[in-house]
Amino acid sequence: MTSADPPAPSGVCATDPFTTLRPRLFGIAYRMLGVRADAEDVLQDAWLRWSRTDPAALQSAEAWLVTVVTRLSIDRLRALKAEREAYVGWWLPEPLVELDGAHTPESAAELAGELSVAFMYVLERLGPEERAAFLLRQVFDYDYPEIAAQLGKTEASCRQMVHRASERVQQARTRFEVPRNVHHQLLQRFMLAARSGDRNAIETLLSEDAQLIGDGGGKVPSFPKPLVGPFRIANLYWALFRRLGAQVVYRMALINGEPGLLRYLDGQLESAQAFVTDGERIVAIYAIRNPDKLAGIPLSLD
Repeated sequence: MTSADPPAPSGVCATDPFTTLRPRLFGIAYRMLGVRADAEDVLQDAWLRWSRTDPAALQSAEAWLVTVVTRLSIDRLRALKAEREAYVGWWLPEPLVELDGAHTPESAAELAGELSVAFMYVLERLGPEERAAFLLRQVFDYDYPEIAAQLGKTEASCRQMVHRASERVQQARTRFEVPRNVHHQLLQRFMLAARSGDRNAIETLLSEDAQLIGDGGGKVPSFPKPLVGPFRIANLYWALFRRLGAQVVYRMALINGEPGLLRYLDGQLESAQAFVTDGERIVAIYAIRNPDKLAGIPLSLD
């Protein structure tokens, strides 16, 4: 099992519809909430409701389960609103990490569709119901009658929510279609430059408007606003190398389905870093440093 694999509730039969649909249900809950434990709590609650239901009395087990998970996620996101508003610094999702060679068919299903840290970061701008409608339509490809039933809204209302959400997502984020191997190769070059403390090489790999967003959550130091520009970002990596040298170790990993880096300081995990690239340069780095969000990743190199 990888850190991207949510555990099945105990007592669930392998042929049970809940088990079959679990990757999709987890995908909805995680994209709604951005925190693995919250998504798992939603799935556990959904399973308890499912266990008290007669599947034979349902027209569609999938429709019933997706509706329950979506509505539970909306309720939980509303409850988390005050906590997120009081969060110290920038809020980034808890990363789903797969180390090299750990990819499985099940985790591939869970990671299918848009899941990047950059995308999840933009979703935080949406309200709970707006977020749910957008995800069900744009990521999970449900049609509007289905979405209306799942949210308990009219089709017209759902269309409006998806339209508004799509506009806000497009305004907040530029999307690049970059082949996985190109992304991987560029990140390898960045890792080698950071590992050797080559400030000039790091700088040349960053776009002119590159930015770094860090999430420390008040638990560890982080920047109160994005760090912008190749010189400032390169200087940050160089300064860390200069101070700690060989104690800084980088490891390639898949972070939310895309090539990323895990950084260890003196053998202990310090951050999970997701990268956005246009295929030639790195345009954004999302550094998740809050220890609570790194708990599901191997914390040491041993």
